[in-house]
Amino acid sequence: MASYENMLAGGDLKSLGKTNAVIKSIKNQSQFDELFQCLHNPNPVIAMRAADAVEKITITNTDFLSKHKKELFQLCSQVKQKEVQWHLALLLPRLQLIKNEFEKAWHLLTTWAKDKTNSRIVRVHSIQGLFELLPHQKELLQDFILTLMQMEVERIPSIDARIRRFRKQMELKEKN
Repeated sequence: MASYENMLAGGDLKSLGKTNAVIKSIKNQSQFDELFQCLHNPNPVIAMRAADAVEKITITNTDFLSKHKKELFQLCSQVKQKEVQWHLALLLPRLQLIKNEFEKAWHLLTTWAKDKTNSRIVRVHSIQGLFELLPHQKELLQDFILTLMQMEVERIPSIDARIRRFRKQMELKEKN
């Protein structure tokens, strides 16, 4: 693990350092598992960059996440670092979830989205996560719309822009 820690260390939270090199180096589950452990690193730079790398890798390799499902839920309930939270919000919908796990993920993302003390990026990524979960339980559409309506009254440009995008996508789906 020290090799990924070393590659992800240095600099500040505003730069990605060697994150892209780490992403390119991950070829199998074992290497991914080693990287995933860096999410627990007490150094916020390493944890943030590891979260970024894990999120980008699992866009195309969602299977890598499957053995980390329980750990991912634990991280979500414990992590306070916003730079890690916003990546976790995008990881949850990539998991194969059974009913109670789905409910837990839905509740967590809804809570993060509505929490006005959360960073705007965490909130935007949380509603993105909810939107990505929605096709798996369409009966939650009204709950999702209610969450969007509650957030819209805040008049936050970044959140409003994402909500407009979701509404357009939902309208297109209705037409088809």
